[in-house]
Amino acid sequence: MGKAIVCQEAECECQNGTMPDKIVSISQHKQYVNDTEGEKKMIVSTLDIGQPFEKKTFGQCKLQPTLGGYKPCQPMVTEWQGFYEKVTLDNGGNPILENSKATCAIAGAPCVSITFHGQTAEATQEHEAAADEEVMAQINPLASDDAVKEDVKHDLNSVK
Repeated sequence: MGKAIVCQEAECECQNGTMPDKIVSISQHKQYVNDTEGEKKMIVSTLDIGQPFEKKTFGQCKLQPTLGGYKPCQPMVTEWQGFYEKVTLDNGGNPILENSKATCAIAGAPCVSITFHGQTAEATQEHEAAADEEVMAQINPLASDDAVKEDVKHDLNSVK
């Protein structure tokens, strides 16, 4: 696959708009990615069309000029391109990828892109248990129990 799956609250922009917006999954509420609690990182799919955005605007639409500037953007996604075809979600849609593009009815062409897929690293207790202590001590010496004990001992001795 090579590209990250897009999840709720991913950042998007329209090449014809003046500000970004975040996408929300409006087509499904069952399948999550990169979310140990399964509460907020719903996968965005090809069925998230219409206005699947938090603010429902990308600011001003450069394709709709007026005498005083531009009309407000009211995106209307008609389809997604460049999605992950090998997986079909429970809702019948396919996952959107970080390089997917959406076609807006106003532009008539793919103009909405993902600027950040929305996934973030989230360490769990399983990660901590599986971590190699020697490697972790080299990466972050302050996290090493020995280093912390030594710092505390030094601090206590300097107080005396």
